[in-house]
Amino acid sequence: MQRRYLPLSALRAFEAAARLGSFKAAATELAVTPTAVSHQIRALEAQTGLVLFDRQVRKVSLSDAGTQLYPVLRDGFDAFEATLARLTQQRTRSQVSISATNAFTVKWLVPRMSDFRARHPGVDLQLQASDDLVDLRSAAVDIAIRYGKGPYPGLVTEPLFNDRFAPVANPRLGVVSADDLGRVPLIRFDWKRPQPDNPTWERWFKVAQRPPPPEAGQLRFSDEGHAIQAAVAGHGIALVSLALIADELEAGHLVQPFGPVIDGHTFHLAMYADRPPSAPVQAVAQWLRMQAAAA
Repeated sequence: MQRRYLPLSALRAFEAAARLGSFKAAATELAVTPTAVSHQIRALEAQTGLVLFDRQVRKVSLSDAGTQLYPVLRDGFDAFEATLARLTQQRTRSQVSISATNAFTVKWLVPRMSDFRARHPGVDLQLQASDDLVDLRSAAVDIAIRYGKGPYPGLVTEPLFNDRFAPVANPRLGVVSADDLGRVPLIRFDWKRPQPDNPTWERWFKVAQRPPPPEAGQLRFSDEGHAIQAAVAGHGIALVSLALIADELEAGHLVQPFGPVIDGHTFHLAMYADRPPSAPVQAVAQWLRMQAAAA
């Protein structure tokens, strides 16, 4: 269907005059002369064949046709303005991208998103979860959470917090001491970068000065987050990061029945060395520091 051409300037003049009840007031709002408003409205009346205003000395009022046309135009202009405002706000909102491992993203960052939104409603976070080492430049990442000792060339890093690992299990299993390790499966996960100081079950038994017991089977995962979920489901006992299961421990879905607790690696906050962080990036970095200190 071909649309009938109607001049936008004349429609704006009519809507303003109808809303304000005055050609003069409409002219002031539109930054034109009252004569220009009058000419535009007369042109609109001529094109449509309608009388839109009843003109009297020093007074104008809407005709029947004008009374019917005005709310349609008013609502249309209101909707147009609201949509433009929303689109402009979306375009100008700040977005900060954070790269972290899958487990850290799901178990540490995501549960804290409501706090971030409450503190920084004008900043949108984009979480990029990957267990592979991400090149911040190629992935357009503003902040990375690095786990390990480093070094991290091209990045400015600072420690967020040190990780600690301990055996945890669903309380339904009734695990109360290390003597129970022989009757429940051990839950393991594979480290992407094998290192002698990784907090593995082998290292834990060495620190505990206990020989590995005859295993009652084992479950092995490629992701720590999956190992945590398996422990929550009661499939065995897992050696996992206490920082990542704080919510599960608090809720009673997991318990830490015995020690020892062994050191993991360090979570680092990393940003570009040669790019000054923007105000939104600085705000996100400060929020991460605050959350790490609280944890």
